[in-house]
Amino acid sequence: MRLQALRAKGSLTPTRLYLLRHGQVADGHTHLYHGHNDVGLSPQGVQQLEGAAAQLQEVELAGIYASDLTRARVGAEIISRGRNLKLRIMPEFREVHFGIWEGLSFGEIMEQFPGELEARFKDLAQFRIPGGESLADVRGRALPALKLLIEEHYEKAFLVVAHAGVNRVILAEALGLSLQHLFRLDQNYGCLNIIDYFPDLAVVRLVNGGVNGVGGS
Repeated sequence: MRLQALRAKGSLTPTRLYLLRHGQVADGHTHLYHGHNDVGLSPQGVQQLEGAAAQLQEVELAGIYASDLTRARVGAEIISRGRNLKLRIMPEFREVHFGIWEGLSFGEIMEQFPGELEARFKDLAQFRIPGGESLADVRGRALPALKLLIEEHYEKAFLVVAHAGVNRVILAEALGLSLQHLFRLDQNYGCLNIIDYFPDLAVVRLVNGGVNGVGGS
C-alpha cells in the first residue's frame, strides 16, 4: 500500500527503531579495532547503558535485540531489566569483521599494512579487509535482518543494541546516504538513534543522541 493511500486512510503510525550503540569497552582497549573480538564493557560502559535504560524506561517496546558479542548483549540485558520481554540475540548485527586488523590500533595498522587504510577509505563500500568484511558485506547481512524485524513489529517500537559500524550502515540506508560517506555519521559509546519506518520512507528522528563517550569499535 502506497504512502498516499495510507495518508488518505489516516494511518500513518510508524514502526520505530531505537538503535543503541554498546557502551565503552573494557579499560585499556578503547583505541583498538575490535570487530568480532569478544571484549566486555568497562564500568563506565555499564553506566552508559544504565543511563540509556533510564532514558527509555517509559518507552513501550515490543522487542529487544542485540548482537551476540558480549559488549552489545550485556547492554541489551541492562535495557531488558524490569520488562516482560525476552532478549533475542542476532549475530547479523555483529560489528564489521576487521580480519587481520582485529585487535590493532589505527597506528599499528598503518605500520603493519601500509597502503591498506588508504585503499579502504577510497572505497569504503567494497574494500574487504583481508580475512574480514567489506561494508557492503555488513549491509548484506544486517539490513535483511532489520527488515524482518520492522515487518514483525509493524506500527510498534523495538530496540536493537549493536555497534558503530552496523549502526552507521543502518542510518546511512535510512538517510539514503552512500556507504562512502559513512563516517559523516558519528556513533559514540552508548549513543541512541531513533528511526521511524513508514511504508514508503524512513525518517531519522535522532542521531548519536545522549552522547556518553567517544570513539572505539
